[in-house]
Amino acid sequence: MQDSSVIRVSGLFKSYDTPAGPFPVLKEVDLAIAPGEFVAIMGPSGSGKSTFMNILGCLDRPTAGEYALAGRAVSAMSKDELAGVRGGLIGFVFQGFNLLPRISLEENVALPLVYSHVPKEERLSRARAMLEKVGLGRYAASLPNRISGGQQQRVAIARALVNKPQLILADEPTGNLDSQTSEEIMALFEDLNREGITIVLVTHEPDIARHAKRLVRFRDGRIIHDGGHEGLEHHE
Repeated sequence: MQDSSVIRVSGLFKSYDTPAGPFPVLKEVDLAIAPGEFVAIMGPSGSGKSTFMNILGCLDRPTAGEYALAGRAVSAMSKDELAGVRGGLIGFVFQGFNLLPRISLEENVALPLVYSHVPKEERLSRARAMLEKVGLGRYAASLPNRISGGQQQRVAIARALVNKPQLILADEPTGNLDSQTSEEIMALFEDLNREGITIVLVTHEPDIARHAKRLVRFRDGRIIHDGGHEGLEHHE
């Protein structure tokens, strides 16, 4: 029977070499995420959640264990295939908006399409459509420093969507935003999830995690909770 999971990790282990010997960061992590899920990942600093997200995003490799993305073993992918996955299947949203300051918002959103060799006219057309989707179409020609932090994060989300990804990985996407703007950004993520996009989001904030339908909590490199919001009652 074919695995329908977008993400499936089994026996995942990650350690880093240090002068004192190998330092384990992830230990025997098992997790499956189905298409269309909205998962929040929480845990204290040093719990392994950021390392785990880097592995999910194909930015790092596990020391041991298996990771299948959309049914394909990541360990069997070439560098070019991994680059293709990062550019097409996955959309990334970070705490820092990472917008280039000297080009327009539509050019920022269109950047991932440059690496996909999409013609310029189509790139800009798709970028404008994504800016419209996040409510910023009228600012397409503006520079990033002309808009607010919340609007910049919307631009970053539009950039993550422009390649029509199946999966969005968001690492503390509201970390630099005030509470009202954070709620607006989370409402946008909920809308995207209703459209069928799978979302995995790292956050320290219980109020942000409550927007997800499933909560996964890490501690000392292991998953200690995988289920509903009741895990928020014991957050750090």
